[in-house]
Amino acid sequence: MPSKDEIFAGVKDALVEALAVDEDEVTSEATLEGDLGAESIDLLDIVYRLEKAFDIKIERGELIPEEIVNDTTGKFVIDGKLTADGITEVRKRIPYADLTAFEKNPLVQNLATVLTVKDMCYLVEQKLGA
Repeated sequence: MPSKDEIFAGVKDALVEALAVDEDEVTSEATLEGDLGAESIDLLDIVYRLEKAFDIKIERGELIPEEIVNDTTGKFVIDGKLTADGITEVRKRIPYADLTAFEKNPLVQNLATVLTVKDMCYLVEQKLGA
């Protein structure tokens, strides 16, 4: 299994290529959307590059649990915000993400803004260890 430094380097390379950002912009605390300018379509490219770089499979919905954020039953989402049940489910699905700030105003559209480079490294680490 690669070391944490090797995983970070591979994630960094994938982000630099997918987002056309400078290497020095990719720090462990940088957010994918806010700091690095990723859009939802970019997440697909990032996933593809991580899968190739590390020979892993990242299932659809592992970064953003779509079936939760697209809920129309009212159990997980009401008026564009995650409910308490929705936040609990998201925590189960993406335990590596720090949702503390997001929980103060849990707008579904802002969920992807909390994902950091460190979160991507953790996801890769978990996939490699599984």
